[in-house]
Amino acid sequence: MGRPLEGSVLLAFAGIVLVGGLNGVAIKFSNAELEPFWGAALRFGLAAALLLAVVGLRRLPLPRGQALIGSTLYGILGFGVSYALAYWALLEVPAGLAMVILALVPLLTLLLAVLHGLERFRFQSAVGALIAVGGIAFIFADRLGSAAPAALPAMLAVIGGAVAIAYTNIVVKRFPRPHPVANNAIAMTIGAGLLMALSLALGEQQAVPGQLPTIAAVGYLVVIGSVTLFMLFLFVIERWTASATSYTLLLMPLVTAVAAFMLLDEIVTPALLVGSLFVLSGVYVGAFAPSLSVPLPGLQRRPALAAAEAGDDSAGPPDLISPSCP
Repeated sequence: MGRPLEGSVLLAFAGIVLVGGLNGVAIKFSNAELEPFWGAALRFGLAAALLLAVVGLRRLPLPRGQALIGSTLYGILGFGVSYALAYWALLEVPAGLAMVILALVPLLTLLLAVLHGLERFRFQSAVGALIAVGGIAFIFADRLGSAAPAALPAMLAVIGGAVAIAYTNIVVKRFPRPHPVANNAIAMTIGAGLLMALSLALGEQQAVPGQLPTIAAVGYLVVIGSVTLFMLFLFVIERWTASATSYTLLLMPLVTAVAAFMLLDEIVTPALLVGSLFVLSGVYVGAFAPSLSVPLPGLQRRPALAAAEAGDDSAGPPDLISPSCP
């Protein structure tokens, strides 16, 4: 039986939704002045430095051996590949649409887990996937009918980013889990290095942000959109289940749509509204909704936290990669 929901956890949950939802808008401001891969490398290089400082101050052990291999793969897929695709795509794709596509991550993770033999096939997940794919196809058809032809590669890049994030969850589960702060510090460092290499290889200009909106956006993405978001995510997932925490992904697109309308003058078309409803409904049906065999993820306290309060130190850090948002 779960205890009553704590106000601090609810506030942190709301903070994740708000901060994660604003990230896509902040990237659009960053991309207005900075080259996309350089902007991503700058963000995660600075965020990694802050997390490494936390690791040093708290004297957290760095991953070694197999755990280090897992952190490396996490950095390559979870920050290198996924954010390279996301930053490039957001040059053309509206922030609201990008967040709707990225909300597919929990459902994609389940489907990939079945493909790799980590989960059993659920008919309900297949139905949810079909509903979500229908919504994506509806949005794509509308966008291609009114946007430039280059919009299709950009929209496909967002899907590629979502697949990379989902596949990260699958790959890392095969390796020992280090402390999540140290894990993210190492992964962000590796991801920033890959993004920087990509920026140099493509001849991007590594300019220092000079415009106030860009400076504010980069500062927000580093301090709030990366480090603070991760700490909020860690705070919530240590007290709630991972499934319950993942509900933030269904709410972030709503924040993004409102913020993009107010700050970027992005138009929310009827097709985007209808398609988004199908996508988010499909994700809910396939990844979160109750079934005869799988109960609805509850907003209860994590068993690991209860064990820690009882004096059992055998429970390790929570299963945590990072919030699946730009």
